[in-house]
Amino acid sequence: MNGPALIERLHEAARLGRALHPLDAPPAGQGWNRRELADLVPPLARQDDAAVLVGLVPRPQATQVILTRRTDTLRQHGGQVAFPGGRVDPQDENAIAAAIRETGEEIGVFADQITPLGLLDPLLTITGFRVLPVVAVIDPAHVIHPDPREVAEVFEVPLDYLLDPANLLELQVAYRGRMRPIHEYRYPVQRIWGATASILLNLRQRLESVK
Repeated sequence: MNGPALIERLHEAARLGRALHPLDAPPAGQGWNRRELADLVPPLARQDDAAVLVGLVPRPQATQVILTRRTDTLRQHGGQVAFPGGRVDPQDENAIAAAIRETGEEIGVFADQITPLGLLDPLLTITGFRVLPVVAVIDPAHVIHPDPREVAEVFEVPLDYLLDPANLLELQVAYRGRMRPIHEYRYPVQRIWGATASILLNLRQRLESVK
């Protein structure tokens, strides 16, 4: 299915078009959560560029979001729920290309089944990455082929569930000398928290801003 046909099947396409940063105008800045990490990431510390794909699948019943659970053996974020993605490599044209490449490598969904829509705000991580989330429509005819070295499981969650404020908790955890807020969904099957939950919160807030 071609890109325009995919976008037409996505119920949220019009609102997303108003809410997201344009693909040709990526947002600047270190990250919308920079203040939260002020004492964890030095102001002049190097931040490596990374990108993730927030993949939306237009199913007949509702739009779904593709998420992965990382393998437990990974050095960073092992066992955690995440979007497909990773570091922007020198051969990548930009963050969008990196997100699409990583999605193909990690779960076997390639560029011909992915139609980018726009960008969310960048997110800074305590591991030194500036992550740019790329929101895209994924052809519902795709077949998942996860790389077992990186991905233990691929699953879908209804977008409506993830956009409902009642399903997102803000918890306080002790880390490096003080209590810090983290976000976590009340999802019974997988623990969706941390950076992934923060990216989804940013998506919700941007959509709410264009109601």
